Amino acid sequence: MVKAFKMAVAGAVVALAALSLAAPAQAGNGSAVGAGLAGFGIGAILGGALAPREVYVVPPPPPPPVYYGPVAYGPPPWTPGWYDYCARRYPGFNPQTGYFVGPDGAPYFCR
Repeated sequence: MVKAFKMAVAGAVVALAALSLAAPAQAGNGSAVGAGLAGFGIGAILGGALAPREVYVVPPPPPPPVYYGPVAYGPPPWTPGWYDYCARRYPGFNPQTGYFVGPDGAPYFCR
């Protein structure tokens, strides 16, 4: 409804401007300059009335995820402290291979 109203107003302005302009410009009295200024004004009014008012701006993309390095929970592998840690923590720990059997039956390296 607002757009229809704007179009009606713009049409009325154009019609009024067309009626108020003098007949073809006569050389020497500045009518051509006046007609040019009137045309510029009409164009500015129509351009302002027909220009879109709402502009959608796309938000910036989210920042990239932060990755952290692996976390070490126990002492370094193959040290005496590592053997003690793994033997105490995992009852199925095999000191020959460094693996233990997890609850799902799969072997895991002690870390």
